[in-house]
Amino acid sequence: MEFDLAEAVAVLERTPSVLRAMLGELPSPWIDGNEGPETWSPFDIVGHLIHGERTDWIPRARIILEQSGDRRFTPYDRFAQFRESTGKPIAVLLDEFADLRRQNLATLRDWRLANAQLELTGQHPEFGAVTLRQLLATWVAHDLGHIAQVARVMAKQYREAIGPWRAYLPVMDR
Repeated sequence: MEFDLAEAVAVLERTPSVLRAMLGELPSPWIDGNEGPETWSPFDIVGHLIHGERTDWIPRARIILEQSGDRRFTPYDRFAQFRESTGKPIAVLLDEFADLRRQNLATLRDWRLANAQLELTGQHPEFGAVTLRQLLATWVAHDLGHIAQVARVMAKQYREAIGPWRAYLPVMDR
């Protein structure tokens, strides 16, 4: 599938409502459960998405679009949510994520990007030159990956409770 900005935005604008539908008003075991040591809970994932809205997608897109001087991206802190989300209820995080995403998509739409702009590059700290098109496509795939992760983590909370049906549910062993 080729990248299409309108189709990408259609996915990006739905992520907050998908997560709210999955997580809003659920009891703590669903929100705070994880897959074991060194893994993330749905709470952690929402915090991670919030940090990305603040420091990753639009800030990096701005660096690419400015095309001036140093176009290197600041390394992304994949674990910032552990200090930034502490003590906040999931409802607050879901609201914060929805607000930031709405603002970021408004910015993206205001840019009225043309194909030539989507081919501009910035410098990723690990990958080197990346295009704006690649950055925006990654934003979509990142959202979808974390939605799948939330569903997987939640499913695994019943890994033992499902008994023999585990044989038919590959999500339990991924």
